[in-house]
Amino acid sequence: MKSFLFLFIALKAIDFDLYAAEAGMPQLDPTYWASQAFWLILVFTILYISISKFCLPKIKNNLDNRESKIKEDLDNANKFKEQTEEKIKEYEAILESAKKEVTKIHFESKKILDKNIQSKKNSMDKEIEKEISKAQKEILEIKKNSILSIQKISESISSTLIESISGDKLNESSIRATVEEVSKKNIGKYL
Repeated sequence: MKSFLFLFIALKAIDFDLYAAEAGMPQLDPTYWASQAFWLILVFTILYISISKFCLPKIKNNLDNRESKIKEDLDNANKFKEQTEEKIKEYEAILESAKKEVTKIHFESKKILDKNIQSKKNSMDKEIEKEISKAQKEILEIKKNSILSIQKISESISSTLIESISGDKLNESSIRATVEEVSKKNIGKYL
């Protein structure tokens, strides 16, 4: 409907000389329209051919190259992503293996150290027991020797006291026997 209205207005304008061809606008004069249409078609045809043959192939080639480059980059990125994921999995597997190995080494080292400590403890305990028994023997010997020394000192003091008190010298064997008898009674308290 609009095209019909436009056509009707154009025909009416031609009838009434509304284009003002006489006023200095020859392109609106219908007598020049055929030549103008020829040059319009020629210019647009040349323009269309030059754009379609020279410019558009270059643009299309650039777009195709860009698209193929983007596609290639995306493929490479996906490939690198897959490789990265594989490397991460390998890294995690190696890390897990290393953790297990460290735990195993730690456990074995602890076991070895515990054995070494236990063996050294046992050897030290044996040495301490030997030293204790040796010290106990020495103490017993010292006690026995000290008892003998005490007996001799007691005999000497007793004979000196009896001699001082009574003025007579007693038989040393009787003093020795008396001191030994008293020592035997009381020796259990000290040994």
